[in-house]
Amino acid sequence: MDNRKSHQRDTGLMKLSIIIPTLDEAETLEKTLRPLAETSHEVIVVDGGSADGTRDVASARTHRVISSPPGRGRQQDVGAGAAGGNVLLFLHADTLLPPGFDGMILGALEDPGVIMGAFRLRIHPATAWLRLVAHMANLRSRFLKLPYGDQGLFLRRTDYFRAGGFPPWPIMEDVALVGRLNRLGRFRLLDGVVRTSARRWEKEGPLRATLRDWSLILRYRLGDSPRALARHYRHVR
Repeated sequence: MDNRKSHQRDTGLMKLSIIIPTLDEAETLEKTLRPLAETSHEVIVVDGGSADGTRDVASARTHRVISSPPGRGRQQDVGAGAAGGNVLLFLHADTLLPPGFDGMILGALEDPGVIMGAFRLRIHPATAWLRLVAHMANLRSRFLKLPYGDQGLFLRRTDYFRAGGFPPWPIMEDVALVGRLNRLGRFRLLDGVVRTSARRWEKEGPLRATLRDWSLILRYRLGDSPRALARHYRHVR
């Protein structure tokens, strides 16, 4: 049966596939993969054409390193199609999961009404401004049910394909998928905290990066295309 067409809900024991899209992430990826290599979960790195040794770093920690055209939405969708687990966890290359993350995910998805979940966000190293940014992100997730990709989005594999998966967009792919999932079931924000790198805010300036992000979301909601918006988004590494 084509898994992309199956609407059957996964049952039984959780088999977790962790999907990490990469593009020139050699400096950060090792730190993310090291604790995951100590687990029994499937870890899939989907590389979008790195030129800095990212694939070598990934290959040292997991045997599932696959290639994809660049673009986070496209890469994550390729990873979902290759995954063998019945639960998918999408993780950014510069984000660290909390201890016991798998038990938290299993506990959330034991409720059949929960279709997706994510972790609370912390930005590291933190400043007063970045603590405020993370706090606002957590409030948005809790009350508006709109987690972003750097919060470790997880869901059942069948529900991923039932919702249509990530669109092949250069930006806003997480917003689009979460919006569709919210129409299919409930969202659960876990108490566990992921720690994501502050590198983008540090390189662009925290106020500038935050205001730019808010502007992009507003323009997307008003109908601007993701490809047009991507011209205003710097992929800082």
